Amino acid sequence: MNTKLRKSVLGIAGLAFAGGLAAGPLNHHEPTSTATTPAAVVQADKAGGVDTAKLVPHGVQGAQSRIDLNDEQVGNVKAIIAATKKSGLDERAAVISIATSLQESKLENLGHLGDANDHDSLGLFQQRPSSGWGTPKQITDPEYSTMAFQKGLKQVDGWHNMPLTEAAQTVQVSAYPDAYAQWEQQAADLVAQHWNS
Repeated sequence: MNTKLRKSVLGIAGLAFAGGLAAGPLNHHEPTSTATTPAAVVQADKAGGVDTAKLVPHGVQGAQSRIDLNDEQVGNVKAIIAATKKSGLDERAAVISIATSLQESKLENLGHLGDANDHDSLGLFQQRPSSGWGTPKQITDPEYSTMAFQKGLKQVDGWHNMPLTEAAQTVQVSAYPDAYAQWEQQAADLVAQHWNS
């Protein structure tokens, strides 16, 4: 079976499996409005010199959410990509990292949120100092927080071949384990756009 056909079949199987997932943000921090689009199978082509088939090797899972990004959020995307390269990881690690940050903070480097804070969660990935992720200053540094997330990712056997939501959940241990999947297409698009910029 050729690669393109195989990916299409796997993408459709993934859609059937995830067909019951609700669209929209399941983030437990604060609700936001997002647009959803039907899941699509990524075709093997090059965007900005990046092989998009490697960004989403299994096709996206379920309905996809998308938000418009401001300059600060785009800056955080670029910081995550730079930290990914510094960690010696590839574009797939950047997609997982950006999708995780989209779910956890909408790519905003969050400080303490008072009563709305989830325990002592901070930064792009809502990491907790009390759980050993680092100091508040470290966790709110985009490079440090990305590298800390990716250090956890590297410890997950077979992360590179897992569906995004499984890889992210294994590191994050979220109360909403399937929520990461909805951001995979936007994360892949952002990596394709900014990896070589």
